[in-house]
Amino acid sequence: MKRSLMLALAGLVLVAPRALAGPGEVTAVSVLPGPGRAHVVIDVRGSVSVQDFTLQNPARLVIDVLGAKLSAPGVVYDGQNRGGIVNIRYAQFRPDVVRIVLELESLRGYELEYADDAIRVTLGTDRSFTAWSSTAPAQLQAPDEDRTFAPPPAVLPPATPIQVSQQPPVTASYDSATIGEVMAGFAELSGKSIVLGKDLGDLYVTAEINNQPWDVAFQAILESQGLSAIEEPPGIIRVDSRAALAARDSLEALETRIVRINYARAAALVPVLQSIVTPERGKVVVDTGTNSLIITDIESRIDDDVAFIGELDIQTPQVSIQGKLIFVNRTDIEELGVKYDLGSPTQFFNQLVQRSDPRTAQPIDTDGDGVPDQIAPTSFFSEDVNIIDLGGNSLSAVTNAEATIIQPALQLIFSTAIGNFSLTSFVDALQRVELADLQAEPLTSTADNTEAYILVGERTPVRVLEAGAQQAEARIAVEYVQTGILLRVTPHVTNNRQVLMSVRAENSSLAAAPSDVGFTFQTQEAESQVLVDDGQTAVIAGLTVTEVTVSKSGIPFLVDLPIIGSLFGFSQRREQRRDLLILVTPHIIDSPTASAETQ
Repeated sequence: MKRSLMLALAGLVLVAPRALAGPGEVTAVSVLPGPGRAHVVIDVRGSVSVQDFTLQNPARLVIDVLGAKLSAPGVVYDGQNRGGIVNIRYAQFRPDVVRIVLELESLRGYELEYADDAIRVTLGTDRSFTAWSSTAPAQLQAPDEDRTFAPPPAVLPPATPIQVSQQPPVTASYDSATIGEVMAGFAELSGKSIVLGKDLGDLYVTAEINNQPWDVAFQAILESQGLSAIEEPPGIIRVDSRAALAARDSLEALETRIVRINYARAAALVPVLQSIVTPERGKVVVDTGTNSLIITDIESRIDDDVAFIGELDIQTPQVSIQGKLIFVNRTDIEELGVKYDLGSPTQFFNQLVQRSDPRTAQPIDTDGDGVPDQIAPTSFFSEDVNIIDLGGNSLSAVTNAEATIIQPALQLIFSTAIGNFSLTSFVDALQRVELADLQAEPLTSTADNTEAYILVGERTPVRVLEAGAQQAEARIAVEYVQTGILLRVTPHVTNNRQVLMSVRAENSSLAAAPSDVGFTFQTQEAESQVLVDDGQTAVIAGLTVTEVTVSKSGIPFLVDLPIIGSLFGFSQRREQRRDLLILVTPHIIDSPTASAETQ
């Protein structure tokens, strides 16, 4: 299969260096026409390497010549549209990198070669144009090639990579000459046999050809008349309308072949292969038992179909993916509260301090001098019973009676007498630190462009109400929700042995008890696409969330006093910090066979 088709399928182009990097220079940039093609030729001197990629909005093809200096004259492109190339820019991008940018009408497949001290980029086109170069026209040079005639893709299978022609030039002038006379002249010049279709006798050609390769001029004349050519062995060129050449396929015999697929899934290749077989007559069937493709096509195209499959069915490297997921939850809690109980011997609250009933107390003599010196209580009031003194003015109070600290670390009681009153204070204090450190290091291996999936956790059942056609038909179903550590990675190994990864990591847990409507789930997740070198660690996500909650309650006005305000109420400060860090390291694992061949 041709590289242009592979690029059209991949959508993202990253090409490895094609030569040994070294000191070199870029001496010229040219755009040359060819039959059905536009050629961009970058003349280089010395040893360099090449990388290319595409960009969108606007459509651009970028070519980086590594290890090179720019010595080509700084000529501005003239702005003409040459085969879909609307502009060319080149400059010294870095001290050792020359960048050439081709601005295109739209992104499409292309072919790139580096040989004979020139980098050649070939794009398909259906229009003719004049050449352009950063040097004088006399300095333009084109590589040698053995030209073959290839009709448009709708008529023939895609041709092999085409280089600029070096066929003998022709200079001719035609004024209303018949197509037969023109083709006879080309047949004499090329030494090939040219056969015209039966309905082409009424076509007349008017053209001026000045020192152009004969095959370039031949193709230009055919395109001007809406014709196409196909070369058949042994050197016979058939010229006819595109419709006639397409109809020829309907008369050609069919052939069926079985192709065993080694590395790919046969079913995955069917949509791609159906796009190149002969329309209406070609057929592709999958045999899943043997992972084979059964291809039926015309005899002249069946070999190209099989070769196309061979380019797709290649052994891809394995990728070992080592992940590290770190989740840290830290909670700091500080609580402080003060309660007060103030009461007289005859009036008080029994909410904080249990007191005896003075009306039922009995005197006792503890020191034996015959004089009672203590009162022995005979009963206690319950917590919800209060003593109210109706004989005169009295005062009693309880502050923060309902406030509480759960499991306090410090409980302090202080009591004192103030005149005829007793004052008791209760101090509760708590400081607690909770730390949860969860680290997961999943390790898995997968094939290139195949998703790897790891889940360590549990499945939680959740009730779901499914409505029926009528209200009475509603029923409850159970669905299972996955929670825990989840890692999904799809790696792609580029031609320069980098790894492009699509990564999704998640840590989820059940955060609340079940209720009538279901559960509450706590989730931390990250999704990204990153390009790294083999063995390089990529930080997919780093996230820190801090939540601070402060609450205060107490006696109005007093609790807001500076410094001493905390003595008249309860305060709580809760700080929760959640940290997430996800690291992924890919390692390319070559097959033993490939490693042995490399050595």
